Amino acid sequence: MARVAYVNGQYVPYGQAAVHVEDRGFQFADGVYEVIAILNGRLVDAEGHLVRLERSLDELRIRHPMSRAALTVVLNETVRRNRVKQGNIYLQITRGAARREFAFPGDIPPTVVAIARSVDMTKAAANAARGVAAITRPDIRWGRCDIKSVGLLPAALAKQAAKEAGAYEAWLVDRDGYVTEGSSSNAWIVTKDNVLVTRALSTAILGGITRSAMLELARREGLTVENRAFTVAEALAAKEAFVTSTTSYAMPVVSLDGQPIGNGGPGVVASRLRALYEAHAASHGAGDADWEAGFLAP
Repeated sequence: MARVAYVNGQYVPYGQAAVHVEDRGFQFADGVYEVIAILNGRLVDAEGHLVRLERSLDELRIRHPMSRAALTVVLNETVRRNRVKQGNIYLQITRGAARREFAFPGDIPPTVVAIARSVDMTKAAANAARGVAAITRPDIRWGRCDIKSVGLLPAALAKQAAKEAGAYEAWLVDRDGYVTEGSSSNAWIVTKDNVLVTRALSTAILGGITRSAMLELARREGLTVENRAFTVAEALAAKEAFVTSTTSYAMPVVSLDGQPIGNGGPGVVASRLRALYEAHAASHGAGDADWEAGFLAP
């Protein structure tokens, strides 16, 4: 079946999808994006993603191209036309196309692109069953990581370093030696006292949609949760570790920079939270979080 992309009001064959050569997303990384999971043909935690999208647009002073309800229709129609049952949809909105100048152009229409694709989740399930490796890299990103910007070169460099090291993810470390997050995920540890720790929201990390859902699930399970920074040494001394993201759910991390974490296998907490999140995703996340209050406003 031929794939279909949504581009600026039209559903077009994937191979013919294009944006203007002077689009500011292409020339300045002047845009934002979201990746939303699809399960059983339906979007998972769609409201949370769209709330975060609107916040990112507002922080960059990019005009909203349409209402949240209208954008939801576009996303669902893109999923339907591509007949995706399990996978994800990528949505990107840029400031639009204009003559190349650093200052913002006048009132121009934003560029909107959506692409849906199927994903085989068997590999992710296998990774979760045995756990994955992570490495550390210096965090060289800009100072507004809370905005889901398309300026992803530092993250791409970290992800490539992980790939070359045979690892699943790279944990980014700030100048004070604290883990901020993964290159495309939020980072978590479980201390020897069974305390679940993940970094507090700030401009140093992205407020993950899966992170928010996972915190709620952890609290329902009666787990003690601390939102604070942790060091690499603390991670290595932890009972277990894992990452969360739209595509990873909860993925156990069993080694860091070649050193085992805990017993070197997936931990009980990570495995339990993954199972709970799978059930949450199957219900499409409806009503499980106060998304409007879920992201830091600097």
